[in-house]
Order: sequence, then structure tokens, then C-alpha cells
Amino acid sequence: MNELKSFVRWGGRYGLARAVIKAGARSGDLHGRLATDPRIRAYPYALYDEVRSRGEIVPGKFAMMTARHGVAAEILRHEDFRVGFPKEAMAGPIGRAVEWAHDPAVVGPVEPPSMLATNGAEHARYRRLVSKAFTARAVEALGADVERIAEELLHQMGTYGAEPRDLVADYAAALPVQVIAGMLGVPLQMQQTFLRWGAELTPSLDIDLRYRAFRRCERALRELNTWLLTHFEQLRREPGDDLLSRVILAGRAEDEPELTDAELTAVVGLVLTAGFETTVNLIGNAVVLLLANPEQLEILRADASGWRNAVEETLRYDSPVQNTARHAARDVTVRGVDVRRFQLVMVMLAAANRDPDVFTDPARFDVTRPNARDHLAFSGGAHYCLGAALARLEGEIALRRLFERFGDLALTGLPQRRPTRILRGWQHLPIRLEAGAPVT
Repeated sequence: MNELKSFVRWGGRYGLARAVIKAGARSGDLHGRLATDPRIRAYPYALYDEVRSRGEIVPGKFAMMTARHGVAAEILRHEDFRVGFPKEAMAGPIGRAVEWAHDPAVVGPVEPPSMLATNGAEHARYRRLVSKAFTARAVEALGADVERIAEELLHQMGTYGAEPRDLVADYAAALPVQVIAGMLGVPLQMQQTFLRWGAELTPSLDIDLRYRAFRRCERALRELNTWLLTHFEQLRREPGDDLLSRVILAGRAEDEPELTDAELTAVVGLVLTAGFETTVNLIGNAVVLLLANPEQLEILRADASGWRNAVEETLRYDSPVQNTARHAARDVTVRGVDVRRFQLVMVMLAAANRDPDVFTDPARFDVTRPNARDHLAFSGGAHYCLGAALARLEGEIALRRLFERFGDLALTGLPQRRPTRILRGWQHLPIRLEAGAPVT
């Protein structure tokens, strides 16, 4: 029975979408090709250009698409477009089957009550409470911790000498997981377990997840959620200075109910998937781009004040989050295109970030680009990324310290891409650290 319910959950969330997308790919549908063709997945930007050339909003078998910056920004801020997928759109036997198979122990980061899947007053309440942990002052205070963690990791890497290392495992992932662990009050001995949970949950963001990967996600969710219940009890008794404690205390201070265990679990799932993984990808993408464009790295070596803009250009040029989606809450017309109620629109963030109407010579990586920050890598509107300031801070410190410490860092083999499509980054980056004095 449990296996059957798991299969029904997968079918309702991913299986039906996967079938429609594959059928679309066979007929040449652009979104279907993006989702199924590994060559396009490796380099999607040519397809994004094709979508952009076809109009403001392009029809598709599974979802409409936009690759234009202005349209993307408008939809992200439009009051008639929502995140998630409403229950009303899945009526009849399929809807009843999904409801029968529901299991609160495995509610993932793309389902309510996650902020990735809630709207209106419900979303505003969660955001108001959680945002108290992401104020400018709170993020600025984390700067010293990020510097310390970066220095400790780089020192450890330096002890290996000429031995080849994996930059993702040793640095790009290790740094943000330690930051996130501190924010969530996670004990030091649990950090590697959290790293594994984050890696196993991240594929759930892809809309056409395979069943085997879905089962791995659910196992990770059960483990994570079981541990969190005990963790929440402890933080309620003895709150610390971590994000979760502050969210709990903020709820008590407000004239409204405290966040439930399910809501707090959704906060953790969001931080692990949308927060942690995007920072890993930002650091990895920037390292590969800078090594492939040494003249850009020389600009930063000559003027360290440019690292902040280099982070923005990386976010624009090779966005860690490639796409997001919105559904129309009612029939609506955007730029002369009719969008029916419940119709999905794929907002191609990475494509919008290479729109030549906004960015001159958009296919060129330029750390001095004056309007690099005009990108949509952190989405927009009510669902603008809460952790944007923290991701920027981590990226700037991690990259600056890395290239200061290791002046002759170089790749020693072919990097390996992560298998996810919504999130774009590197799973393995083989590097060497010997030779050359550190840049000072």
C-alpha cells in the first residue's frame, strides 16, 4: 500500500507532467526538447535564443514560455500569476487519488506550506516571519563567519599540496553548508548528513522527476523530517541565535499563531534546496568562467573591489536557477497574448538574463558590465529570493578568498555537470592548487 501511494504521489506531481513533456519533445516542442535532450541541457542558451525569437510568450504542449526580460519581469510581478499548482486544476479521479496518497511526512519543498508553493496572505505571513532572519543587519553579521569558514576550508585544502582535489566537495559545497548549518542550529556532527539530504532533495525541483529519484527524495525527506521534529522541540525549549530560533521567537512576538512543525519543516526544505544549492552553483559556475576567461580574472586581481560585480555577472551569464513557473489565477492577457486560467508559463530566467534588449553583447562574460545587476536570477515580485543578499555575500567572499589564496588554481580534467535542469551548476570540479604564489 505504501509503495502504491508513493507511485500515485509521483504520478500526480511529476509522472503526468513527464508524459506530456516527452510527447511534446517527440513533436518538436521547444520546452519538451529543453527537458529531454541532454545536449540542450548541457548548453541551453541556443534554445533560449530560439524561444526569444518566436515572440513575447511562446505556446507549448506542457507550458507557455517566455525568454524575454521585460515579459519575465512583468509576469513575476503580475497579481494574476501565482506559484504552485492549485488543487482545483486537478479535479476528478486523479485529484482524489492524489489526495488519498498524501503523506505529511514527505511533503517536499515544492508543495504547500513551502513558500515556493504558497501565495497571497499565507505566503506573506511566512515571508514576514522568515525575513526577520534575513535583514541587512543579520546578513552583514554573517560576513565574519563566512570569512572564517572560507579561511579554514582554504587552509585545509592547502595542506594537500599538489594532490588533485574536487573544488565542489572541498569548498563550493562545504562553505554554504556550514553557513546554513549555523543558521539552522544544526550540530557540527550533522553537517555532512545535511549535505546529503540537500543533494537528495534538490532534484525534486525538476518538474519531470523520474520515479527512482522521487523515491530517493522521499527517503531523504522522511529522515530529515524525523530529525527536525526533535530539533524543533529543543529550539522551542532553548532557543539560540540561529535562523529557526529567530523564526520561532518572531512567531511568538506576533499577534498570530506560531509556525507549526510542518511550516518550520517547509522553511528548512526551502533553505536546503533553493538556498544552499544555488550558492554552491554560483561559486562553481564563477570559478569555471573565470578560469576560462583569464583576462577577466586579471581585472579582478588588479582591483579586488570588482568581485561584487563579478558575482552579479556570473548570476546573469550562467544563472544557478535557470527557470521558474507561474500559473494564471484567471484568464489574463499579457503583451497581447491570451493566457487561460491554470495555464502554466515557464519563465526562463537564464534566457531573460541574456536578452540583447537589456544586455549589450549578452553572450560575453564581462565582470565590468555596468548593468549586470539587472538580471532576474533571484526571480522577482512577491517571491523574490529571501536569501539573495546572503548568496551574494557568500559568493563574493568565497571567490575573492579562493583566488587570493591560490594564484595558480587550474582545472585538471573535465568538470561534471549536475543532472538537474532547474538548477544549473557543477557536480565535480577537478582542480590542482600547487605552483604559483598566492595573490596578495
